[in-house]
Amino acid sequence: MTRTRWIWLVLIGLYVAFFGWYTSFEGPLTDAEISDYMAKFESSESTLSPERLALVRKFMEEDTGDDFVMINVIDMYEKPLQIEGVGPGDSSDEVLGKYMEYMFPALLSRASHPVIYGQAANAAMDIMNAEGMEHWTRGAGMRYRSRRDMLEISSNPAFRGSHAFKVAAMRKTIAFPIDPWVQLGDPRLVLALLLAMLGCALSWREALRRSPPP
Repeated sequence: MTRTRWIWLVLIGLYVAFFGWYTSFEGPLTDAEISDYMAKFESSESTLSPERLALVRKFMEEDTGDDFVMINVIDMYEKPLQIEGVGPGDSSDEVLGKYMEYMFPALLSRASHPVIYGQAANAAMDIMNAEGMEHWTRGAGMRYRSRRDMLEISSNPAFRGSHAFKVAAMRKTIAFPIDPWVQLGDPRLVLALLLAMLGCALSWREALRRSPPP
């Protein structure tokens, strides 16, 4: 087998591995999975109200099996709430970092990551029927590989322990999912283009190396 073929086989293998990790193939949640997750959320340790539990069930029952984005708007405390694990000199960002110590590894291991993040540049400039919602600190959009992945993260007992730091750092927040959603920079497309360009460049180099001198 020629070097050029080996190059393309390696690049295709890398892309297939990434695509398989980044994409959910398990389909929508099954009735058994929904019952199992609901049992976890309805446990004696759960702090979810009946209304929130009903929303969670609806979210699961309407699962598309595809990835989705959780839109978050956040208003941080100037000084975090003083709970266990929060020092007198800790900032709200530092306390939120304690929460993300669990979240980041859990998210990245499931191909979930931010697709947009930024600090608020002004108070809300268009607001309707939402009194008291004018001020926000930052906004973010978190891509989840599937609803199943998000539920695995949020039903883990380790999440309950770290979630207290989120409550201590954030004055208020709104989060809602969008599905289906569209983005122009899907990493699967970007990686395919980059690997194709790399393959063409390496193939061209191999062709020049094998061509006889003039």
